[in-house]
Amino acid sequence: MDRFDELEVLVAILDTGSMAAAARKLGRSPAAVTRVLGALEARAGARLLERSTRRLTPTEAGLRLAEQARRLLADYEAALDAEETSTPRGLLRIAAPNVFGRRHVAPVVTRFLSAYPDVQAELLLSDRNVDLIEEGIDAAVRIGPLTNLSLVARRLGEVRRVTVASPAYLARRGTPATPADLSTHELIMSTSVRSVAEWRFRSGAHEQVVRYSPRLRVNDVEAMLSSACDGFGIARALSYQVEPLLRAGSLQRLLRDYEPEPLPVHLVLPSSRHMPARLRAFVDFAVKELRQDSAPG
Repeated sequence: MDRFDELEVLVAILDTGSMAAAARKLGRSPAAVTRVLGALEARAGARLLERSTRRLTPTEAGLRLAEQARRLLADYEAALDAEETSTPRGLLRIAAPNVFGRRHVAPVVTRFLSAYPDVQAELLLSDRNVDLIEEGIDAAVRIGPLTNLSLVARRLGEVRRVTVASPAYLARRGTPATPADLSTHELIMSTSVRSVAEWRFRSGAHEQVVRYSPRLRVNDVEAMLSSACDGFGIARALSYQVEPLLRAGSLQRLLRDYEPEPLPVHLVLPSSRHMPARLRAFVDFAVKELRQDSAPG
């Protein structure tokens, strides 16, 4: 973390009046803000804030440093604006879920790099929600409702949870007509999302949660779908994960009338004092490209 980030944290705490509010404003955890403040106080050799159960009060040293920090941050912004050119350049770090990232984000990144030869990129594929600030991520694809409302978000589209099985399995065991029918079938469930063996369905205007006893639990989506293609049982995955298999006829989609509401897909960015040209260009490029890949099937 650079020294300007430390100064930005101090100013945010004074502007918002609390560690928690500063953390929300900056898109960081309260623990991270506390660590940064502690590091800054150690570097300054003085206590910058007096802490009580009700409020934070700046010390004289804190007020002096905050005044200088505001000037330095303003000068920093002005210097970046003066240095900014019309040609994006530098390193971008992008995060995305594993399967969606491999199939949709990686091709977009390579097309972007072809269009902008002075930009380099690192693509991190992981199904965990990485901390954008702590891990130095410029932009990330998130599937599902956003929990960190301090992030800047651009909606890309939505995907669905779909229930699938192979034609061979359905010919052998029959096709379920309702979620209740699944209780008599062999089910393959993912353990990567939740430990409880349950699937959610739409029942009219309401959501219905149904719990089952799966024959097979798998912590990898590709392995789960491979077992379904082999005819072992019925599985559930996100629409973009199964789309090639549905198109090839390896799997068939079941219980469409009972599918839960689609999940939103967003491109999220940390709220930042400055967005470089490379990131602005990537956001505009990626949003246009990925919106074509994020419509529900």
